[in-house]
Parts: sequence; C-alpha cells; structure tokens
Amino acid sequence: MKKTCLMVALVFFIGILTLPLMAGQKALPKADPAALWTYITQTSPYKNWKPWPDHKGLQKGRAPHGPFHKVFVNDIALSSPKPPVKYGSIVVKENFNKKKQLKIITVMYKVKGYNPKDGDWFWAKYTLKGMAKPFGKPKGCVGCHGTRANNDFILLHEFK
Repeated sequence: MKKTCLMVALVFFIGILTLPLMAGQKALPKADPAALWTYITQTSPYKNWKPWPDHKGLQKGRAPHGPFHKVFVNDIALSSPKPPVKYGSIVVKENFNKKKQLKIITVMYKVKGYNPKDGDWFWAKYTLKGMAKPFGKPKGCVGCHGTRANNDFILLHEFK
C-alpha cells in the first residue's frame, strides 16, 4: 500500500513539473543574462512573438534606445489583461540607429521575487552577439520605467 501511494505521488509530481512542457510551453529561464539570451534567441525566438496591439512595427524612439525601435512580446505578457502583467512576461525591444540598422536589443523580464520594489523586473541590454551590459536592476532602466509604475513599468503599451 505504501509503495502504491508513493508511486501515485511520484507520478503526480512528475506530471505537475512537466505539464508546461507538454502543453507546448518552454521552461522559463532564471534571472540571468546568458540564460535569458538563450531563451529569447533559441528556446523561444522572440522574432516569432507578436507586438503589443497598440505598438506594431517599426516606431520612432528616443534615447537611450535610439531613434527607432520594434517591440516583441511573449504570449504571457500579451495574455495579461491589466497591470501588473503575469510573471514570465518578456518584452524585447530592438533598437535601431538613424539608418534603421539594428544596434542593440533591450529586454524586460518579469521574475517573481526578483525585485519586488520595482515590479519584479529583470532588465538587460544586449549587443547583437548576446553580451549583456548593463543587466539586472540598472538605475537608468528602473528610473525611467519607474515613471510608469502604475502601468507595471511598461512604457509602450496602455492597458485598457
């Protein structure tokens, strides 16, 4: 009887852990720049994601992101009907120069317990080769996005 209960519990536990993978979802990365880069470029390529419904295509930008940008948002963020967005939300912004050449990729990633004071966001600024600097809780990112704390630090989308 004990062995049967133990087996049932083990099967249940393994099922719970693998449910997201079986449902077609990819396991989310840690709040780590290398793991996040691998996730957005290989595991779940951000280029396959959609934009915010009110921010599509190449848009005019401003410092520090550059004169043009394009935004990609994962399904977790898109399925968030109001702020705060769901944990696991990722927003990727491609940043272009005046000639509309891609120069930098910036990312916001909502990680439960990472930084509760500032919305639990992990920020990273990547070169096109995936080198991140700054990353984590950069004062510039937190300071600028903090002006929209009531919109969960998201500047380019208005929740209805």
